[in-house]
Amino acid sequence: MTLTLDNRSQNKESSLTKALRQIQQLNCKIQELEQQHLSYVQKQQNLISAIAEICVSPMQEIEALRILIYRGEAACRQYLRSVLVKQRKNS
Repeated sequence: MTLTLDNRSQNKESSLTKALRQIQQLNCKIQELEQQHLSYVQKQQNLISAIAEICVSPMQEIEALRILIYRGEAACRQYLRSVLVKQRKNS
């Protein structure tokens, strides 16, 4: 009887230890995802500021934001570079 109780206690402790380890792993993953999200948000905010500085017309701003939303950061940066090139050619 004592042996059975000891085995049950060890199994419970083992299960609790395993659960605790899994919770710690999940917390680490959550922290990693939160950091990635903050980095993403910061990049987007910087890009939106660049759009406001570079684009000279509301239509260019709308196009840049549309590209950002539908095609992503790289495509938006490429569009902004093309706008800058056009502006330099015109001036």
